[in-house]
Amino acid sequence: MMNRSEGLVRRVKARDTESNSGSGGGTASGNNYDQENKNDVEEEMEDCDSKETRLTLMEEVLLLGLKDKEGYTSFWNDCISSGLRGCILIELGLRGRIELERAGMRRKGLCTRKIILKSDTPTGDVLLDEALKHVKDTDPPETIQNWIEYLSGETWNPLKLRYQLKNVRERLAKNLVEKGVLTTEKQNFLLFDMTTHPLNDNVIKCRLVKKIQDAVLTKWVNDPQRIDKRMLALILLAHASDVLENAFAPLNDDDYELAMRRVRELLDLDFETEAAKANANEVIWAVFAAFTK
Repeated sequence: MMNRSEGLVRRVKARDTESNSGSGGGTASGNNYDQENKNDVEEEMEDCDSKETRLTLMEEVLLLGLKDKEGYTSFWNDCISSGLRGCILIELGLRGRIELERAGMRRKGLCTRKIILKSDTPTGDVLLDEALKHVKDTDPPETIQNWIEYLSGETWNPLKLRYQLKNVRERLAKNLVEKGVLTTEKQNFLLFDMTTHPLNDNVIKCRLVKKIQDAVLTKWVNDPQRIDKRMLALILLAHASDVLENAFAPLNDDDYELAMRRVRELLDLDFETEAAKANANEVIWAVFAAFTK
């Protein structure tokens, strides 16, 4: 089974091949045709609301964290909860539903700028729409850091507990079951029974792992602005969720060291500078800043 993004990549490559095969770089009309096709592909790639099989950032991070046979995340991982909430905010940013307030004359930092509603159009994803409603109903607006805490339920303010997104891991796992990636089982843990979600489709997880490995090895680019925004978010949020190691574990020692060095390069970036560059998505960089402050 081919996921949607892979199919689009193949289409792009096919079009590039066709355009390069023409003499002298092609005619003006040919260039216009290629540009129109490129725009169509970009619009299709950006349309994340499609109900075709495609994993969200939250689902990808959870899938990386789940043990294949056991079907649950490590009991010692206390980072994935907040990491998944960061994924939710980035998804909303990528889908054009939220943005950061303007930096203003005082040039406010990413961590002090508030999230504001850009569009309240439903995404079709229950978790995203629940979070979007919270953002819409909150006045005055809150910062990225606060929203990660509120959505995780990790706040001392009892008035903000109503913003907590509950059972996120279980709800994401059920989404993956519906997509055929996971299955559902009951396991007995001495004193209690627990619903688990072992891996059902190994191909999709292997493809996810390879996609991440390729991004930091064979397809690595030194300019973070040229890295696909979703891939950049996946790498850094998987790291923040303490599950990136699972994608790098199969690598040999040299590749592992290289992959980790490049991830550290991303973590050492000046997020404020990157967010100020043209075509940057400020919500993404603000989430990164919240996890590394």
